[in-house]
Amino acid sequence: MLIRAFADADWQQVWPFFDEVVAEEEVFALPRGLTSERALRAWVGPPPGCTVVAVEDERVLGTARAAPNLPGPGAHVATAGVVVAPHARGRGVGRALAEHVLALSREQGFLAVQVDAVVETNAPAVALGKALGFSIVGTVPEAFEHPVHGLVGLHVMHRRL
Repeated sequence: MLIRAFADADWQQVWPFFDEVVAEEEVFALPRGLTSERALRAWVGPPPGCTVVAVEDERVLGTARAAPNLPGPGAHVATAGVVVAPHARGRGVGRALAEHVLALSREQGFLAVQVDAVVETNAPAVALGKALGFSIVGTVPEAFEHPVHGLVGLHVMHRRL
């Protein structure tokens, strides 16, 4: 598996699984029916943000991004996200992408990474975050309407770099 910078041509492979994950409404607080163009603009932002993909034999397995969490006085803290294609789950792709984004964030001079909306029922994401040194600094109760579990909390997770 190779992790490299996102190229425009990658969206052709990323969009189907990105759309599928959003449509499941289990891990991302993004609206169902998001167009490809809007999703691309939301996921792949301008510098100093960065987006990467994990590829194997030219097949995209997942994608990750990091960007300033807030502008101005909050720009020294990054936010990050990872999306793994369903066919590639359970193979360490998410961990590799998360580690890569943490290293990129450190290289770009960010002092910490804050993930604002980790769905508390997303056990793999919560476990990965904790394994990578993130702490849950708070939970917004009933902030996410999960299709199976109903109203659940959104964790805010933080890690110094």
